[in-house]
Amino acid sequence: MLSLPTPILAALRSVIGFFIRGKFVPENPITEFNLDLSQAVFYVIPRDSLADVLTLQLACKELGLPDPLEPAIFAGESHQRVAFLTDKNDETLEATVEQFTAALSLHRKDASHNAQLIPVKLFWDRYPGRESVDDLVSGKKPRPTGMLKKAWQVIFKGRENLVRFSQPVSLKEMAQRQGSDKRIGHKLARVARIHFSRMQMIATGPKLPNRRHMFEQLLASATIRAAIQDEAKARSTSPEQAKQTALKYLEEIAADFSYRNLRIADALLSWVWNKIYSGIEVNHAERVRQLAQEGHEIVYAPCHRSHMDYLLLSYVLYHQGMVPPHIAAGVNLNFWPAGPFFRRAGAFFIRRSFKGNKLYSTVFREYLSQLFSRGYSVEYFTEGGRSRTGRLLPPKTGMLAMTVQAMLRGLERPVTIVPVYFGYEHVMEVGTYYKELKGKAKDKESLFSLFGMLRKLRNFGHGYVNFGEPINVNHRLNQLAPDWRTPLEEGNKPHWLVPAVNDISLRLMENINSAAAVNGLCLSASILLAAENRAMPRKQLAKQMDLCLSLIKNVPYSDHVTVPELDAEALIDQALSLDKFQTNSDYLGEIIGLDEKQQVLMNFYRNNIIHLLIMPAFIASALLQHRSISRQQLLTLIEQLYPLLKGELFLRYNSDEIGELVERYLAEFVALKLISENGDCFRIDKHRRGRLLLLAQLAQESLHRYAVVAALLANRPHLERAQLEKQALAGAQRLAQMHHIDAPEYYDKRITSNLLSLMREQGYQQREAAQQLFAQLSPLLADGVYDSIIALLDLET
Repeated sequence: MLSLPTPILAALRSVIGFFIRGKFVPENPITEFNLDLSQAVFYVIPRDSLADVLTLQLACKELGLPDPLEPAIFAGESHQRVAFLTDKNDETLEATVEQFTAALSLHRKDASHNAQLIPVKLFWDRYPGRESVDDLVSGKKPRPTGMLKKAWQVIFKGRENLVRFSQPVSLKEMAQRQGSDKRIGHKLARVARIHFSRMQMIATGPKLPNRRHMFEQLLASATIRAAIQDEAKARSTSPEQAKQTALKYLEEIAADFSYRNLRIADALLSWVWNKIYSGIEVNHAERVRQLAQEGHEIVYAPCHRSHMDYLLLSYVLYHQGMVPPHIAAGVNLNFWPAGPFFRRAGAFFIRRSFKGNKLYSTVFREYLSQLFSRGYSVEYFTEGGRSRTGRLLPPKTGMLAMTVQAMLRGLERPVTIVPVYFGYEHVMEVGTYYKELKGKAKDKESLFSLFGMLRKLRNFGHGYVNFGEPINVNHRLNQLAPDWRTPLEEGNKPHWLVPAVNDISLRLMENINSAAAVNGLCLSASILLAAENRAMPRKQLAKQMDLCLSLIKNVPYSDHVTVPELDAEALIDQALSLDKFQTNSDYLGEIIGLDEKQQVLMNFYRNNIIHLLIMPAFIASALLQHRSISRQQLLTLIEQLYPLLKGELFLRYNSDEIGELVERYLAEFVALKLISENGDCFRIDKHRRGRLLLLAQLAQESLHRYAVVAALLANRPHLERAQLEKQALAGAQRLAQMHHIDAPEYYDKRITSNLLSLMREQGYQQREAAQQLFAQLSPLLADGVYDSIIALLDLET
């Protein structure tokens, strides 16, 4: 078909170009794959299809890749640039094997060549098909697409077309490593077939299950049968009644994934994102695609800041050429019409607590295990609920523990958890979060609340989806519990499960924070909330933003943090466009500030990135309290406080890295001329003291809470845990009121409870240790805060 006359090919290409609105993954293959276009580039596609080749040609033209219909000049000879792996009967084409073998032979003879072979698969329809009992028995393979069906796909499915490029194969490296005989040519063809098969699974997922048949399988499992018997005995009912209860639980829990629903959701969400966001930035997705291609069972574990989160992740993954995951959603979202819609988009519903309901717990665990065994990716929020403060919440480990338990049942594929960081320049629920923290009852999700959210659709700025460093659970368990694969008797829980799950959950939270997205709004909020009266001249704001950007860029928190390339002035303009700031101009220039309401709301956005600046803020706090401080004094203080910071903000550094980190920040302060170094001591440049004061202010609220809890532990060590939490929370709230600080973390019970646990872990429940900590903290507190803590808690000095 490629030998058709040029005018006919041009006419067909024009027809196809009229119907298709294709998507390309990745969006920039040349950059992502680091392609060397000075060397020959070849393409291999699964089957000989003129429509596929012409669509590929259009894609390559748009992406700046070599034309697949133009011959490649390789080793002084002209070669067909595109190869077809199989014929219409799905048999490997011998001509393609010969082509592979010849290319490998040329590389063996002349190592100066390095042709790149790019596997490309084109998707016209990502419907996975649906299981039937007959298919399960017969194992029938789908028939290849015929000419008429292909024409129908081009006309009616052209807008769904996806051109998926894979990592190129270096024929030079393969020839050097494997050889160049015909056997290696066949091996390359087999590897390509497996590769395309996996690409198909990644894009469409497994066949959709026969829901009733899946329920029957689950109810017939030994584990659920035993739980049904126990339920019947415990409730004094018949086994049949208990079985009906189990079936009712399955109906409540299980997803009912629908491809048609997915297409509707894609169209709806495309409209929503285009209407309310200026753009969605996605970073580091290539690692996730590679994990999927390698056959990993992927669990997505995002932070949770908005109801937008699960919609946004599914949308992003679909447009990255991957099937959206099955999502663990709170049962509170199972209301009409959202519940049925979410269920058909892959949501499965989970109750807040399993306590006291063994049958429900067993049914849910078996269903989750079934999802893994069938090859579905899964998404759940380790925080358990949306963060009301903008900080990460302490992890809840139930879903992670069930994931590990599913692995113990013989899951063959490696399980990898992918952390996901969501960043927003506007969160529609942020106004209600603070009210809830101050005691207002949480509004129940309903159709009316859904309409209320839709009424708020406006300019939300940019959204950010950053994929963090994945955690290979198999590898981590090998390190934490080398005998984790040892079989246990039914019903027994491994002794290593709880500590291993806790370790993985904390690492997960650290990896989420390590993928933070910095933007102009978060930086502006961080600076203005530190300023007196929450306002400052624009020039001063720009200088302070330059300081923050320098610290973030020159002492990078991690490779996965994304920092804008815009300068401070452009970032301020971007933040001002969101209508969250007050601006006034006079003869001396523009003043930017926050009104009373925005002062509260901006804390949420500051807290999204506070972990990136908290270490230099603490160092600045220590420097400001001394006319001259030695390197060792500073290091001793930071090392003492770091475990609290690490536990509260899920910082990624280990304790043995703190010395080097402090040195790097000190060197950056010197380079920025904020401080001067005299031997082993450091002094502040008095002309830049104000910039350090603004930076240090970011640490004050953490210092306040540490000081309140330390003071209580030092003076009332015998208080019971509940009373201690209550007094610590009340003390922090009173301190915030006295010093005109209106920040959500002062009202968050979970933050206070977590801090108290951290203090106890570090040994501060001992009176002497708590007194020493309070003495260390006191000089770092802002003026008057020390006296306020003593007075409001009625403590002995």
